Amino acid sequence: MSYYPPLHPNQKLGIALAGLGTYSTEQLGPALLETKFCRLAGLVTGSPSKIPEWKNKYAVPDANMYNYENFDEIRDNKDIDIVYVALPNALHAEYVIRAAKAGKHVICEKPMALTTSECDEMIAACKAAGTLLAVGYRLHYDPNHTEVSRIARENIFGELNYLRAQHGSSDTKGWRLDKKLAGGGPLMDLGIYCIQAACYISGQEPVAVKVTASAPYDDKNPESIEASLSWEMEFPGGLIVNNETSYTSEMNMLHGKADHGWFELSPAYSYKGIAGKTATGFLKFSPM
Repeated sequence: MSYYPPLHPNQKLGIALAGLGTYSTEQLGPALLETKFCRLAGLVTGSPSKIPEWKNKYAVPDANMYNYENFDEIRDNKDIDIVYVALPNALHAEYVIRAAKAGKHVICEKPMALTTSECDEMIAACKAAGTLLAVGYRLHYDPNHTEVSRIARENIFGELNYLRAQHGSSDTKGWRLDKKLAGGGPLMDLGIYCIQAACYISGQEPVAVKVTASAPYDDKNPESIEASLSWEMEFPGGLIVNNETSYTSEMNMLHGKADHGWFELSPAYSYKGIAGKTATGFLKFSPM
């Protein structure tokens, strides 16, 4: 089944950004000025004061501006093919489902949702509508990460037997500190990079997980998000992965050990500047 008709020359898929926070402002919007197959076609925001700046910079027409109350009317807009949901985590499920019911394909920011039941509902809604659902996780396609995955899976240094992944930031603010909106602390935001890396590098999913240390963001509030978390994952065959994530410490590293060598990315998860080295020197990409 083909979801998309063939694109005509110079035709780009129209994307509407739902949520005009920091990620949309600093990453998604500027990137859509450079993409080959997509363009910024619409905006969805609950902050009217943000619209003039976006309108001037991206030339989005008034007819393609929506708020959260009239969002469902997007079904009638043929300029918009895809809705990119870049809202706080607690709102992902609602707006993915509403976008699907409006007949639009959806890209949802990570984490996909707060619970597995919400994820199942999102998947079911898109299947029922015949629309595609993607989660905005980028490092599966980063050449540094695909190369260390190749090194591990092809046993370049022998069998992989240990991974250590760390991702943390001390510059966190806004809704990410609100458990009702975020669903959790740095694990939901940054720690998932560690989990994802372990899964695609090993080509497996964990069979056991053990939290080894945690600390609350607010000692006086038992409902506070965690400030930091350390955990261990065991994979089939005995691979052990030790992970750390934090909202109080800067960390950005992925290190793997095998029988006869090692590899490392540091920084490992940044938008730019990812750098790698191995037991035999600096990381070099394999020929395509």
